[in-house]
Amino acid sequence: MTIALDPSDLSPAAVPAVPVSADAAPPVTEEPGDFWVQQPEPQATPAPETATSETEPETEPTTAENEPEGEDEDAEETPSADDLDPVVVRDAHDFGVYARTGGWTFALKVARSVRPGGQPAEGTARTKVSAKAFAGLAGCSPERVMRYYKAWDMAADDGLVPQFEVLVPGEDVELPDADVWLSYYVSRNSATSVRGQAISAAAEAEGIRPTKALEVAENPTALRAAILADPGTAEAARGALLDRMKEDPALQTEMARAIARTDDLKKAVASEAKAADRIGYVRQIVENGQIKTPAGQTVAAPAELRAEAERHLSLIDELDDSEEAGEWAGEAYDTVKGLVAKAVEEDPELRVQERRTKFYNSLQKATKVFEELTLDEVLEEEIFEDDMLQRLEALQEAIGSCINTLRKASTTS
Repeated sequence: MTIALDPSDLSPAAVPAVPVSADAAPPVTEEPGDFWVQQPEPQATPAPETATSETEPETEPTTAENEPEGEDEDAEETPSADDLDPVVVRDAHDFGVYARTGGWTFALKVARSVRPGGQPAEGTARTKVSAKAFAGLAGCSPERVMRYYKAWDMAADDGLVPQFEVLVPGEDVELPDADVWLSYYVSRNSATSVRGQAISAAAEAEGIRPTKALEVAENPTALRAAILADPGTAEAARGALLDRMKEDPALQTEMARAIARTDDLKKAVASEAKAADRIGYVRQIVENGQIKTPAGQTVAAPAELRAEAERHLSLIDELDDSEEAGEWAGEAYDTVKGLVAKAVEEDPELRVQERRTKFYNSLQKATKVFEELTLDEVLEEEIFEDDMLQRLEALQEAIGSCINTLRKASTTS
């Protein structure tokens, strides 16, 4: 759409003023928002403008509840602009323009009037001014002017609006719709920092406006309050932290350290780890079709055992996130463990191999422990006691008895 703006739009009086209540503080020049707040000029009375169908106020439907007594049932007709105060007509016109184009209305004023260094516009004698000079005329900060400047620049790169070079002061052009404005305008200075750019990129990836994410990042106390008070916010924060820790080893270390130093959390982690191990044991049987015996052997799982493991696992997988899996994991693990022991006992060959493996394991452990005894330290430090010798003699007798038993078994086999 094309908006008709008088060349005098560059003056402060042409910018719509925000109503201020009698009790409010005097207008400030650097508040967040999409346009500048100007001091009102009560004595200025512009010439009346003809209201169009787009700027005429809509009438509110009359209902039985809000209809005054004695009035006609027909809706009130829209008054003619000629019958209204010119100031009201001007405000309605400005409101209609802004409702259709939003911040683009003011971005155009910046784009056609501001040029770094105040160089003349190409092909015209009219001289553009610097952002600092324009801000001084507008009664706001140069940083705010440049935010509008940059928003127009990005939109020009996307082909939505003309480039600065082809615009001259006072020129009107077709403007995009208002709902596109927030995709280009950044109302916070923090968005230009490296941190702000990272937050903005993450917000866009999540499908939300960068300004929302930047506002949260600038107020960690508010974020903390929301997490403490709202379970939904806490869940979102938990998920975000888990995703962040996957790529942030330092955060992993900090979280692990915090958990280890908190007894309740440490117990909860140990309990969940135990449940996870038990579920993993059952899942391994279902997915690989193998069981691990108490002695550490890995053999094929009987069909009955595998079916029972699959049944328990399906019950666990159907649990909601809010349900505790520890009890279900314990029941599944105990059931499967019992079936494994039963399978070993019912298979003669497997039973013999299991006992042989257990014996070898025990012998290996005993050998390792005995090899670690350092008699030199006992003699040098004079820590010898009679009880030590008695224990070794008893161990020697046990080993001799074991050797004799194995020799007899070997001769009879």
